[in-house]
Amino acid sequence: MYFFSSGSSKETLVFFICGGTVGAILTCPLEVVKTRLQSSSITLYISEVHLSTVNGASVNRVTRVSPGPLHCLKMILRKEGPRSLFRGLGPNLVGVAPSSYIYRAAYSNCIGKVKQIVCSFTAITATNPIWLIKTRLQLDARNRGEKRMSAFECVRKVYHSDGIKGFYRGMSASYAGISETVIHFVIYESIKRKLLDFKTASSMDSEDESVKEASDFVGMMMAAATSKTCATSIAYPHEVVRTRLREEGTKYRAFFQTLSLLVREEGYGSLYRGLTTHLIRQIPNTAIMMSTYEVVVYLLNG
Repeated sequence: MYFFSSGSSKETLVFFICGGTVGAILTCPLEVVKTRLQSSSITLYISEVHLSTVNGASVNRVTRVSPGPLHCLKMILRKEGPRSLFRGLGPNLVGVAPSSYIYRAAYSNCIGKVKQIVCSFTAITATNPIWLIKTRLQLDARNRGEKRMSAFECVRKVYHSDGIKGFYRGMSASYAGISETVIHFVIYESIKRKLLDFKTASSMDSEDESVKEASDFVGMMMAAATSKTCATSIAYPHEVVRTRLREEGTKYRAFFQTLSLLVREEGYGSLYRGLTTHLIRQIPNTAIMMSTYEVVVYLLNG
């Protein structure tokens, strides 16, 4: 989510084509499941435990449990059909170009500059309406045979109910999400540097140290996967808060208000609902994107 230097435009274009669009399509079902798990509208199922009292009478103890990823997936397929797993794909594909372009800039430039943070805030502000529409479409649960809400209908509905400001719900949580990108690249660069130092130390007698081997790119994939896992686990609560803020007509109004309300009403565990699905979706995708970039840069630079 940062600004690109002019010299990296070719690398950025290839990075976007190789990673962003294909990744968005392949991981869309996981994105839908994750968003449903994060929302307050997810159907909770009831488990009954029969207990015996001292006098022999039996009572039923009812426990409300949040469904797991597989249970949520089965519910969507049974009630809404396979097409629902690709709800919000249109806005996702529209938004993936600018977001991937800016995302790559965080890696192409030095992290930590004030101007880059400003660019991140600007990018989030500009693309938030796209992601809000995507979330609304993913949360729009319709039974089989019912007419599904289109992106244009969703835009009209948001504008009619909340006006222009309605398109910017959840933006504060996205601002908080900048920390995930920063943590990810800091850890990635640290691991990458250690891998390169290790290779240099172990190949002092090599005639050509500039030649990269397949193991080098596997190492980059592992570095990306490790850094993304750490960053996502640390910053994940902002994802749940953002989804709640983007829900239609809910009681969630601001970032910290939503955060405290979630903890008070649903416990700390609610801040990590959908994390498993998110990691399954994000880690391989990030590893492939980052290693693809390393390969492309290596080939372009001869």
